[in-house]
Amino acid sequence: MELLSFSAVELSAAIREGKTTALEAMEAVFSRIDRTEEEYHCYVTIDREGAMDRAAQVQRRIEDGELTGPLAGVPMAVKDNLCTEGIRTTCASKILDNFVPTFTAEAVRKLEEAGAVLIGKANMDEFAMGSTTETSYYGPTRNPHGSGHVPGGSSGGSAAAVAAGECFFALGSDTGGSIRQPAGHCGVVGMKPTYGTVSRYGLIAYGSSLDQVGPLTKNVEDCAAVLEAIASHDPRDSTSVRREDTGFTEALQEDVTGLRIGIPRDYFGEGLDEEVKDAVLRAAKTLEARGALLEEFDLGLVQYAIPAYYTIASAEASSNLERFDGIKYGYRAQGAPGLHAMYKKTRSQGFGPEVKRRIMLGSFVLSSGYYDAYYLKALKVKAMIKKAFDRAFTRYDLLLGPVAPSTAPKLGESLGDPMKMYLGDIYTVSANLAGLPGICLPCGSGAGGLPIGLQLMGDCFQEKKLLRAAYACEQADAARHGSHAAGRVKDVQLAK
Repeated sequence: MELLSFSAVELSAAIREGKTTALEAMEAVFSRIDRTEEEYHCYVTIDREGAMDRAAQVQRRIEDGELTGPLAGVPMAVKDNLCTEGIRTTCASKILDNFVPTFTAEAVRKLEEAGAVLIGKANMDEFAMGSTTETSYYGPTRNPHGSGHVPGGSSGGSAAAVAAGECFFALGSDTGGSIRQPAGHCGVVGMKPTYGTVSRYGLIAYGSSLDQVGPLTKNVEDCAAVLEAIASHDPRDSTSVRREDTGFTEALQEDVTGLRIGIPRDYFGEGLDEEVKDAVLRAAKTLEARGALLEEFDLGLVQYAIPAYYTIASAEASSNLERFDGIKYGYRAQGAPGLHAMYKKTRSQGFGPEVKRRIMLGSFVLSSGYYDAYYLKALKVKAMIKKAFDRAFTRYDLLLGPVAPSTAPKLGESLGDPMKMYLGDIYTVSANLAGLPGICLPCGSGAGGLPIGLQLMGDCFQEKKLLRAAYACEQADAARHGSHAAGRVKDVQLAK
């Protein structure tokens, strides 16, 4: 069986059993990258020499019995807003084009500690601001299921790299759906954990109260294994939560008998493509056939989620991006006559149009005279949305719905209409506003073979319920198609 068809957990087991090596796995990945990267553009930076050296070191530690976990020896990609010591970290921006961190993000460090091997840094929307990975300073990533289409965003490079077989799993960050939406468009599994479960230390912030690091993987088992590796309390992150229930692989059971699943009517109205609606409801029926209890209900406040989210996220972005001024690190404009002129010229030249748009919006809603009218009101709506979810979770274990209103748009369709791009996040932003966990997994395909994603959301710290339901759904789909879990995605990955 070709190495690239293995899941991350399968590959690690094969390496530990001596059937292959971490070096052979890395060579297989680079061979794939050499064939497909020019078309898909999943990476900003590839550290070929460093990756081979790291793979050799990990292989020796596996042979010595030091590394025995389910990710040892597995090649991974990391979104380019997670700092990596000695490896360029750009946030897909001009202003950080030459930035090389002196430290490694905690989530990346935890994976390296578990024996995963870093390939390089995945492409993304500039500073994670976008839903298509087209705002990258280095050019767009293309969807491996149709190269004329976007992979979603902002973690589009991470999702596309997994779907294309250019890594075995990846890390992304999710501010308003930036893991789950590209996972849906690329036909892979993506999870946003409960806010505070994974350390944000070393994550270059977009919206600090919303950002959360999470995995993008080939299947649900890999997702659980990666989440288990990166979930930990970190005293360097003031929002980090100390949890004892992080044995996520224990949740991989096919039995969902008695699991109460709510289906918000608000998510199946105007604006949702019929092919997406049909695929998501078929997946719901699959869970019902396995013993889950389904019920439709009115969630409420859905129409307020997008304006509240973009008000809060842009306000936090305008504050977080203030540090990029050409003084401490990154790009500095030349030829400015004084300090203030240098600030203006650096930021004007260094930031792209979408980032500038959100900085200006954020500065406006935080300004004197408008703070109460916009930002404070958005915070009140955020609290109301959290209460609406709290009420829902007194009746249901999980909520089920689409991850995006349509399959992946064509390249260039969204950039000319920012409002349309923002509305594409309508089903995902609420989880970030409320700090809830959510998972996306493939549930079919639409016109032209483009993947459709199913989203499940749970109450805070209920990742195990999400993984249990997702695993049951995935296994039922695999049985129906007579294939290995996530086999449909692999077939696409290897068809080249």
